Amino acid sequence: MPFVRINDTRLHYRTDGAPTRPCVVLSNSLGTDLGMWDAQAAALARDFYVLRYDTRGHGQSERGRAPLSLADLGRDVVGLLDALAVPRAHFCGISMGGLTGQWLGIHQPQRIVKLVLANTAARIGTAEGWSARAALVRDAGMGGVADGAPARWFTQAFVERGTQQVRTMIGRLREQDPEGYARCCEALANADLRPAAGSIGAPTLVIAGDYDPVTTVADAEWLVQSIAGARLQTVPASHLSNVEAEPQFTSALVQFLAGAT
Repeated sequence: MPFVRINDTRLHYRTDGAPTRPCVVLSNSLGTDLGMWDAQAAALARDFYVLRYDTRGHGQSERGRAPLSLADLGRDVVGLLDALAVPRAHFCGISMGGLTGQWLGIHQPQRIVKLVLANTAARIGTAEGWSARAALVRDAGMGGVADGAPARWFTQAFVERGTQQVRTMIGRLREQDPEGYARCCEALANADLRPAAGSIGAPTLVIAGDYDPVTTVADAEWLVQSIAGARLQTVPASHLSNVEAEPQFTSALVQFLAGAT
């Protein structure tokens, strides 16, 4: 399992496909790890060099220093691309990863070819809500957050199917480092890209879940209206749409990245 030290933080990453092909970076959501992208990585690796990583404080990546900002998360991606000698890449991020993608599109446009923003918004939640969640996990651990995650991440019908993937993801959330999770909550508390989202110039696909209570279709429509030329794709899912609506999500992702600019 490869690791690289970026910005004084040891990050875990994985690559699939030939490095001579165009690169696609996949960025996970809060409380998950790079395993959430297994289906998309398998589909993309036929034509792309797929680079996925555990956001700092998640999976096998170190939590790094405190405090943590969205800019730190974005600079981690730039450092990872530099370490692997990738000058430009497509980027697909979901939820927190989608905010990271927006930051890159705004502040590092020369590194981004195409941008996919999934189940995200220019502003997710409130500063008070994220600060309260950070305090909760520091005080009581990850149990309460993990107990409530299925209802936030998936529709009830999908949860009732009892798939192994859902059980695995909730189990990993329960085992998440509370301090790493809390620091990312604090980064989200201070992340508001609404004033700058309109400056994103990369071709952009916004994916929204029809039943997402966290980042709604209205949030996605706001991004599409703000980013010139952006297009919207909705899928029948809740917040982790790449898992719940995997065939539709993967198809939209592959077609967008493979299409002409």
